[in-house]
Amino acid sequence: MKIKIDTLKGSFRLYGVQENIIRCVCTKREEEDLSPIGIERGEGVPLMVQEEEEKFYVQTKRIFLEIEKATGIFTWKEKGSGKMLLEEDGKELREIPLAVYTTGGEEPDIETVQTVDGERNFVRNLREEIKGSIYKGKLKFKFQEEESIHGLGQGEEGIYNYRGKTQYLYQHNMRIPMPFFVSSNQYGILFDTTSLMYFNDDERGSYMYLDAIRQLDYYFIAGTEMDEVIAGYRELTGRASMLPKYAFGYVQSKEAYHTQKEVLEVAAEYRKRNIPLDLIVQDWNTWEEGKWGNKKVDKERYPNLSEMNQKLHDMNVHSMVSVWPNTNSGTENYAQMKKAGCLLNDLSTYDAFKEEGRTLYWQQANEELFSGGFDAWWCDSTEPFSGPDWNGEFLREPWERFQLVGEEHKKFLGTEKANFYATLHSKGIYENQRKEKKEKRVLNLTRSGYASIQKYGAVLWSGDITATWDTLQRQIREGLNMAMSGIPYWTLDVGGFFTVHEKWKNRGCNCNTDSTPKWFWQGDYEEGVADPAYRELYVRWLGYALFLPMFRSHGTDTPREIWNFGEKGDLFYDSIASIIRMRYRLMPYIYSLAGGVHFNHETMLRSLLFDFPHDKEAAQRSDTFLLGRNILVCPVTKSLEKDEKWECYLPKSCQWTHLFTGEKYEGGQVISVSAPLGQVPAFVRSGAILPMEVGLTYATEKVDTPFEIHIYEGADAEFLYYEDAGDGYAYEEGIYNAIPMKWNDAESILTIGEAKHRFENGLVNRKCVAILKEAKSEFIYQGEAIDVCL
Repeated sequence: MKIKIDTLKGSFRLYGVQENIIRCVCTKREEEDLSPIGIERGEGVPLMVQEEEEKFYVQTKRIFLEIEKATGIFTWKEKGSGKMLLEEDGKELREIPLAVYTTGGEEPDIETVQTVDGERNFVRNLREEIKGSIYKGKLKFKFQEEESIHGLGQGEEGIYNYRGKTQYLYQHNMRIPMPFFVSSNQYGILFDTTSLMYFNDDERGSYMYLDAIRQLDYYFIAGTEMDEVIAGYRELTGRASMLPKYAFGYVQSKEAYHTQKEVLEVAAEYRKRNIPLDLIVQDWNTWEEGKWGNKKVDKERYPNLSEMNQKLHDMNVHSMVSVWPNTNSGTENYAQMKKAGCLLNDLSTYDAFKEEGRTLYWQQANEELFSGGFDAWWCDSTEPFSGPDWNGEFLREPWERFQLVGEEHKKFLGTEKANFYATLHSKGIYENQRKEKKEKRVLNLTRSGYASIQKYGAVLWSGDITATWDTLQRQIREGLNMAMSGIPYWTLDVGGFFTVHEKWKNRGCNCNTDSTPKWFWQGDYEEGVADPAYRELYVRWLGYALFLPMFRSHGTDTPREIWNFGEKGDLFYDSIASIIRMRYRLMPYIYSLAGGVHFNHETMLRSLLFDFPHDKEAAQRSDTFLLGRNILVCPVTKSLEKDEKWECYLPKSCQWTHLFTGEKYEGGQVISVSAPLGQVPAFVRSGAILPMEVGLTYATEKVDTPFEIHIYEGADAEFLYYEDAGDGYAYEEGIYNAIPMKWNDAESILTIGEAKHRFENGLVNRKCVAILKEAKSEFIYQGEAIDVCL
C-alpha cells in the first residue's frame, strides 16, 4: 500500500512492506520505479494514517511513525509499547550535474601498469561530459545517547561501533561497503542506492550521505531482536543460497600454486598425513605469460585440467580457481569481449552491467575451467578500480582515498552504480553456472560485494591484510560488522596475506613496475614460517578462523601448508592439526547453522548484541562472539608467555562450559583461563545441544564412528539439525531434513524428531550416542521420532 504525505519540507511516499518494514521515498521528480539494488516491489501491508493539526501518524501492526508537518521530521516508535526507536533530523536532496566519462571519440590513450593488485589499464584522455542532472542526498539522525550503530559492511579500521565516527563506503581491496546499518535499539535502515556513500556521526551532525541518487529511498526495519532486523534485510534483498557442504571444511590456499603437479602433490600430502582437507585453491597466473586474466591455462604447466581435477576428486578434494574481471589486449578473451562490445572504457574490464557481458564471461570461464572440473570460483579483484591509492609508501587520508578511488569507479562504472559491479559479476557466475550444471552448487569466494550478493552463492573475504597482531584484532570487529550487515558468509586470509615488510617485487608481468615501498605491505615477520613468532600468530589466527563461516588459509611471502610449521610431535604442527580436526568435529553443528541461514535468515557469526542485548558488558564486547547461538569464542589476539592466562567475559543469564576442558563457569563475570596454542578459549552455554562427528577427513565422508549429540544441561534446549545431499539444489524442492532435537533438563530426556528423507551420509540408520558430562546413551536412529533417556 502506498500513501503520499505533504509537509512544508517536501512530499513523501510511504509503503507498507511488512508489518515491521516501511519504505520511505523522498523525491523532487516523478518517482523511479526500478530499485537500484534490485528489490522486488510487492503488494505489501496496509498503512493506517491519521492526520492532526501538527502531525501525521502512520501505523502498521508493529510500527508507529510520527511525521511533523512543519519540519518533515520522522520519529519511529515501536507500536504498542511506544518505545522510541529513532528520531530523524531531516532529509536533503541537492541537484547536481550528472557526469559521464568518455574519450569523446578519440582513440584511448592507455597506460598498462603492473600493480600489486594485478595488471591495470589507466586511460589518460578520459574527460567529463554532463548528461543531465542527479541528486546528492542526506538522511539525518538524532541518535539516542547510549545507542550503538553497526554494520555498513567491512572496512580496514576495525571500527565496531560507528557512533562518533565517519566511515566511507566505497569498493576497494580490504573495503566492502554495505548500504545497511543496524542499531542496538533493534532497528535497521537499508538504503536503496548503489552509489558511493558515507556515514557521519560527529559535531557536524549524524547522517548518511548519498553521492548520486535519483530519489532518497530507504527501508526502516524494526525488530524485537537483531535476528528479526537481519531477516528483514534478507527478505528485501534476497534469501542466502545454500553453499555446498565442502565449503565449510578446511580450505588450503596460498599465492600461488604454479603447476598441475604441485596442486596434486599438496592434496596428496594432506591425505597421506591424515589431516582433513576439503578444498584446494589455484590462485592467479594460470594463464600463459603475458596473457593477463585470460581464462585459458598455460598448457605446459597445466597440461590436463580434467585429469588433475579427477585425481583431486578421487581423493575427495574439491578445487577452486581464481578468475579476474580484466584481461589484457593480447588474449583471446579480450578479443571476444571487444568484438561483442562488452568492455568498459578502460578497455580491459568486462561490462558486468550488461547481461550479454555476463553471459560471455561465463562462456569463457566454462570453456576450460569449469568444463575442466574446477568446482568453485575465486572472483578476485572485483572492485575493480583502485586508481592511485593502492600504491605509495604512506596511507592517504580517509577522505582523500574516498575521493581518489570513488572517482575511478564513477569514471568506469557510472556515478550511480559505483558500488555495484561485484554483485552483478557474482550474479553472472551464479545464474549461468546453474543453467550449465544444476547438480553443482555455486561457490564463489569474492573480494567485494554489495547488498543482495548473499543470494548468489558468495563468500566475501577481507582482502590483502597484513600479518600483525593488531590486524587480527581489527579483523574480528570487521567480521562482526559484516555479519550485522546481513551478509552471512565472510572469511579472511589466515596468517595475513602480506607476511613481510618489504619493497614491491615484480610478480612475473612484463610491464611497468613500481619498486617503492607500499603502505599496505607491512607484515611484521621477515622470516615467515621460519620465525617462531610468526608461527604463533598463524596458529592463533587459525584458531579464530576455526569459528568463521569459511575456514581458509591464504597468503603470500611464505608457505602455508601444515608441514611448513614442523612435523608431527612439534608444537605448531600438532596445534594446527588439532584446530583443523576440531573444525570437522563441529561439522554437523556448522552445516546445521548454514541450513538456518538459508531457511530462517539466521546469522552464524554473531555479535553478542544478538543474544545478550540487555547485558551491557556483553553488548559492548568486540573481541568476543558467538558461532551460532551456542558457542562463545574468545580468540587470543596477542602473544602469550608460557602458562599465561587469557581473560574472557562470559555473558549473564546462563552457565558456560569450556568446549575443550569441560570446566564450568557462571556467567556475568570475567574469567582467566589457560589457552594452550591449539586450544581456543571457547565455551558452550547451558541449555545447548551440540552435534559432533569423529574421524572426518572431508565434510561428506561416511565414517563408522557413532554420531555424537552433546548435551549441555542446566536448562532446556532445542536444536534444529539440518542435513541434505551436500550439493545440488534439491533442497529448494524440499529434499532435506530439519530434525528437531529437544532436551528436557528436568527429566533428562532427549527427543529427536522425524527425518522425512534418506541421504547416503545421513542420520537415519546411524549409530548415535547422546552424551552428558556424566552419562551417555547409545542408540540407532531409524528416522522416526524417539525419546532417549539419560
